[in-house]
Amino acid sequence: MVDEGLEKLTSEKLIHVTTTGRKTRNPHTVELWFAVRNGKLYLSHEGSETDWMKNIENNDQILFEIGGKNFTGRARILENGTEEAWEAKVALYEKYYGKTSKEIIEDWFSLSRLITIEPS
Repeated sequence: MVDEGLEKLTSEKLIHVTTTGRKTRNPHTVELWFAVRNGKLYLSHEGSETDWMKNIENNDQILFEIGGKNFTGRARILENGTEEAWEAKVALYEKYYGKTSKEIIEDWFSLSRLITIEPS
């Protein structure tokens, strides 16, 4: 279930996600688009796996900020081809571009990795 304070922020455009460096233990913050659906936040990143994504694989505890409000959660990289990955694609595409066909959504995310955050 999405925290009531978080629910009010779903119209915000950006999320700042802070992971813990797997080598340095230093905070690593990135700015991304996000969407909320069924109590989870979804993010995507096009291209190869980045340091912050590797950090999530090492330690799933993250901090995130939306609209000046801070939250904690657990992040996980989604497997392509799963129902949850499809849900993430639809949530993200519809938030920023509106409804469209499955083919367009699949093409849009063809080079992307999908991440979910479950707020704590």
